[in-house]
Order: sequence, then C-alpha cells, then structure tokens
Amino acid sequence: MLYFSLGDFVTHPDKPDWGRGQVQSIVGDNVTVNFTHAGKQMINCAIIELIKVDLPAAETSD
Repeated sequence: MLYFSLGDFVTHPDKPDWGRGQVQSIVGDNVTVNFTHAGKQMINCAIIELIKVDLPAAETSD
C-alpha cells in the first residue's frame, strides 16, 4: 500500500543526489516521479520505498 498521492514530494533513499521529486503518476506499484536533478523516473515501489517529504508552508505557497 502506497502512503503518498499525486503531487506529493518524495526522495529516493538510495539516490539523495536526485534531490526532491514530485509524484506525477501512480499505476499499481509503479510511481513516476519528477526529480529536481534526475528528471522523470519510474520507480517500482515494490522494490524501492520512497520517502515522503513534508514541505514547510513557505515552500508550498506561491
């Protein structure tokens, strides 16, 4: 069971250099994430457990 939704921000536990990513799509265990320094990546969450990032209010407002 995935613990995040479309639009949530996550990081990859084994790739901290990718930066923060935003969830773009979820199809089964496959999650497409647009990372700051790695672009769009498809992650199989049955293998990799992405880490949800809670953003401070200052970063979420435009």
